[in-house]
Amino acid sequence: MNLALFTYHVGKLLMGYLLCLIFGRIFVGATINRCFMGTAPDAGQLMALLLKLSNAKKTIEVGVYTGYSLLLTALNIADNGKIVAVDPDRKAYEIGLPFIKKAEVEHKIEFIESPALPVLDKLLEDPWNKGTFDFAFVDADKHNYWNYHERLLELVKIGGLIIYDNTLWGGTVAWPEEDVPPPKRGIRESALAFNKAIANDSRVLISVASIGDGFTICMRAH
Repeated sequence: MNLALFTYHVGKLLMGYLLCLIFGRIFVGATINRCFMGTAPDAGQLMALLLKLSNAKKTIEVGVYTGYSLLLTALNIADNGKIVAVDPDRKAYEIGLPFIKKAEVEHKIEFIESPALPVLDKLLEDPWNKGTFDFAFVDADKHNYWNYHERLLELVKIGGLIIYDNTLWGGTVAWPEEDVPPPKRGIRESALAFNKAIANDSRVLISVASIGDGFTICMRAH
């Protein structure tokens, strides 16, 4: 998507509370000068729609950062819904927390300050957690995406959705390796390996949307 089309999309097609989310994202990004690490507004719009279509009530988020996607999720699930939100950086989460409180959705969120794998493993120790989550969103360390995938497939119900962000990594997954800047090569390799594995995983149905930085949508098939 070129800049003119993106500007039209954001300015004309993202309506209502999503515009407020965008302004919040810009404010938070300016505060810490790393707004590129948050979910893109157009990807957020799709995520909001998927949450509504799936009637998600119990969700899990792996990688919270400043909470843009977390706030979006909280606004699009029922008032008695629950989000298990996992991130090792509570300070980043607290930067966006005022927006969550202003939206009066903090009661839906259980924030856990921790690397994600131990939390997922702990959840799986309780058989009552298996197959009970409606929706999962992952925007965390890319080299662990497959490890997250294996665990989330046990936690998410059949027909539930798992979304992975940044799976096209700035388009570099389609570039010749010699054209990829060295700092991007490590994550590019992780994205390539994950994309290949997920495309061959018969347990899920997938769609890769070329919005934001690449959005891979998986539905647990069985």
